[in-house]
Amino acid sequence: MIETTTEMQQVLKDLGIKPVNSGASTGADFLNTKGEVFSSFSPVDGKLIATVNSATAQDYELVVKKAEEAFIYWRTLPAPRRGEIVRQLAEKIRFYKEPLGRLVSYEMGKSLQEGLGEVQEMIDICDFAVGLSRQLYGLTMHSERPGHRMYEQYHPLGIVGIISAFNFPVAVWNWNTALAWVCGDVCIWKPSEKTPITALACQHITNEVFAANNVPEGVSGLIIGGAEIGKLMANDKRLPLISATGSTRMGKSVGAAVGERLGRSLLELGGNNAIIIAPSADLKMVVPGAVFGAVGTAGQRCTSTRRLIIHESVYDKIRDAVTGAYKQLRIGDPLDQANHVGPLIDTDAVNAYLASIEAAKKEGGKVLVEGGVLKGAGYESGCYVKPCIIEAENHFAIVQHETFAPILYLIKYNGGLENAIKLQNAVPQGLSSAIMTNDLKESEAFLSSAGSDCGIANVNIGTSGAEIGGAFGGEKETGGGRESGSDAWKVYMRRQTNTINYTDSLPLAQGIKFDL
Repeated sequence: MIETTTEMQQVLKDLGIKPVNSGASTGADFLNTKGEVFSSFSPVDGKLIATVNSATAQDYELVVKKAEEAFIYWRTLPAPRRGEIVRQLAEKIRFYKEPLGRLVSYEMGKSLQEGLGEVQEMIDICDFAVGLSRQLYGLTMHSERPGHRMYEQYHPLGIVGIISAFNFPVAVWNWNTALAWVCGDVCIWKPSEKTPITALACQHITNEVFAANNVPEGVSGLIIGGAEIGKLMANDKRLPLISATGSTRMGKSVGAAVGERLGRSLLELGGNNAIIIAPSADLKMVVPGAVFGAVGTAGQRCTSTRRLIIHESVYDKIRDAVTGAYKQLRIGDPLDQANHVGPLIDTDAVNAYLASIEAAKKEGGKVLVEGGVLKGAGYESGCYVKPCIIEAENHFAIVQHETFAPILYLIKYNGGLENAIKLQNAVPQGLSSAIMTNDLKESEAFLSSAGSDCGIANVNIGTSGAEIGGAFGGEKETGGGRESGSDAWKVYMRRQTNTINYTDSLPLAQGIKFDL
């Protein structure tokens, strides 16, 4: 059934992946399912990696029931003990880092270094969660009533549903699970149907650790399927939180369904990220920051740089430097570390890329670096495209839209920084942003309440490459969610205020009298 390379067959074997697997797991053995078959083809060479049967509605019910049962036990386990199990998971991921990173690169198409880096993110968030397991702090406060004590504490929510996208096929799952597990929640994961094999690998690795610690089935659930499975999750009152990563269109659908039942949504959606390049910007920092931001992961990051907003006084210099750097890009097999840019995920993404270039041209955009699909030896999958640069206006309809591909728009601004900030903020999305400047006043203005309206705002670094220590997420059509570091853990818990009366009388708040 597997038609991939000998090397990748060994990788799959190392990770415990068989040619055909069920699309549902309650955390131990995979279920016997009869859903449609998903075939995972690598965008690297077009070869079949493996096939997996999608889960059925009956499979979904069993996974949810197992999760409900597991939650009763898992929530009572002391948080530091849950953290110790997550620590062991980090060690197991370290052991599997090289083969898992290779599988990520091969199934998704990102460079090997980015694939390994994504697995490192999993390790890092597990390490963060271990410390967090001893820091799930509440608050104490003084009561207005004598002989009373007040405090706040946090309790586990229950089942956390995770819907993830193809571009980060393992890290986003672990951003959620590592925190949710130490908080006492159990998780059900629906990965992208474009990257099911990496999901199977993660479940196998987790199963090893959980089985060694007698963790019951259901703490980690996996359900592979299409949009119908996502709809089941979004509409299921038994899942109090749905964390969904993907397009704004998908997020609106999920958010509406979850909101209708008064559940919670954690939405990480599209980005339309810009770097403002001020007159004082250091060219040595601008070029690598802009180029990696635009072409890293072939432009398939939600934090990818889509727009360069360049001051007119340095426009020509920056334009020439960035277009010159594009001529040095090497496009090809992402597992070859000599290459900078790998393929898009599939031919649908290629078609969207081509359509966006044509739309920009029709609106008056000037192509500075030609795009196009690469053909010939090494490009047999049909998913390799040329990173493209287009001079454009910020108000173009296509510029207002997020295209998940390596298309970079150059936009000129004049006057003061406020004009650049206005352009940057004048898109529906609000995920990541950056400014390149050596002017302290400009950097502080960019970070002020009148500056960037994005969830992430950087100075003298690019828009991509977020660290796990900070909360990750954005505003407007990016969804408003926050994952990973800082106090993002609170979204996975329910907050409770407690008042204890240790006297023999019952005074009411606000001095109200109620005598019987």
